[in-house]
Parts: sequence; C-alpha cells; structure tokens
Amino acid sequence: MAAKGKVLLMDDEQIILDVTLEVLNYLEYEVMFARDGEAALGLYKNEKEAGRPFDLVILDLSVPEGLGGKDTIALLKAYDPAVKAVVSTGHSNDPVVLDYPQYGFSGRLSKPYKISDLKELLEQQIKKP
Repeated sequence: MAAKGKVLLMDDEQIILDVTLEVLNYLEYEVMFARDGEAALGLYKNEKEAGRPFDLVILDLSVPEGLGGKDTIALLKAYDPAVKAVVSTGHSNDPVVLDYPQYGFSGRLSKPYKISDLKELLEQQIKKP
C-alpha cells in the first residue's frame, strides 16, 4: 500500500522521535527524522533535489543544542517558499505558537501528541489528489 504522505520530523528528544515514528508508520505515512534544524534542512534539500519531496515538516520549536523550529522554518522558506511546516512544542504560550502563520508555519501541534490530534493534523495538512 502506498504511503498517505511523506513527513519530516525534527525533534531533539529521542523518545519523541521513536514514538512518533511508530505512530506515523501505523498511520501509513513515510517518515524521516532529524535531531536539529541543520539536519532537517539537509534532509529536506536532498529529498527535494532527488525528486522525493516531503509533504509536511514537523519542527520542534526549541532545540537546546542546534537550530530550533523558528530558525529552521526561515531557512526552509528561503530554500522552498512552498514548504509546508507545523510547529511542535510543549510551550503553548510561546509567541511563535500563538501566531504561527506569521512565522511561516501552516499549523501547530502540542506535545505530548495524542494520536488522534496527530492523525487529524496530517489529514488537514496533507491533501492528496
């Protein structure tokens, strides 16, 4: 069965990566992951240039040792203005989360993720013809 979409997940916490990878696979999405914004940008460019672009990017807002979501979305938008990305965080009162469209995001996802919230978000963000 073909995947419902291709997702790039960037998060610095291994447990988030492991659990979300499992959930996305269960929901029949192809997923690749990165630990910080630099790695995410590299993966995004490689896959796009190889003709295998991502349908959605999920970016952790805060990455203590590396580029976080706010800086990463700016770099992704500079590379590909059509990138579709969602900000992910446990800090719901952060200005980036409160006004995510102003920063270039098309949605937000609160941690810890509920499977139903993640599924709904993916279905809203990835519209396949």
